[in-house]
Amino acid sequence: MTAFVAILFRFLTGAGATLAVWWILVAVFQPPSYMLPGPLEVAAAFPKNASFLLHHAGITAFETVLGFLFGIICGAMLAISVWLFPLAGRVVMPTILVTQALPVFAIAPVLVLWLGFGMSSKIVMAVLVIFFTVTSTVYDGLRRIDTGLLDLARLYRVSRLQELFVFRLPAAMPAFASGLRVAAVFAPIGAVVGEWAGAKGGLAFIMLQANARGNAEVLFAAVILLALMVLAMRYAVEYLTRLMVPWQEET
Repeated sequence: MTAFVAILFRFLTGAGATLAVWWILVAVFQPPSYMLPGPLEVAAAFPKNASFLLHHAGITAFETVLGFLFGIICGAMLAISVWLFPLAGRVVMPTILVTQALPVFAIAPVLVLWLGFGMSSKIVMAVLVIFFTVTSTVYDGLRRIDTGLLDLARLYRVSRLQELFVFRLPAAMPAFASGLRVAAVFAPIGAVVGEWAGAKGGLAFIMLQANARGNAEVLFAAVILLALMVLAMRYAVEYLTRLMVPWQEET
């Protein structure tokens, strides 16, 4: 409960500071409303377009959560497979590294071409964005283990599979938790980039439509919803990882 209160306090403090800076910028520089509407104008757009905004926010949230789940499962499974079969890992890991050199904006149109304008291309995009992060963190965690534990494993002559489940995986949990925290931030980016490339719905779809019509209030409302989604996911994952690795203390 204390961890939840601390996370909530940080969130409210950050949101309040952001709103204060935004209000000061509008009050001091007085930009045109089509460029930077004030907080009150954007707040007024929420009740006027509530069902519309929430519907499309739900689409993006669904794509993000599924992409996040599939990404961490696939990434963790690949990391474990690479550790179990080192020879295959020497081929697979460089290939994955090369794919990460491609910018996500270059991959998104190809996925839309192959998978269409539905949710599938956005989910795959979210998976690709976080896949390497999860794979690399879990793989590093599996390799970096206390030598005393390794000596104990050799003493009992455990098999490689037993070594993985009894010694390696528990030791890799803090690294896995760090990978989850990073992935929670990048998964929504993958979904939104996919929507920018072509979509029938979602927050990026709203942004494109609002921008084309010069509706800055709805555009900023969609941006705020996306930011809230990223923060909510980040803090939810942080809370869950604290439960997952309670022995990992923050300094």
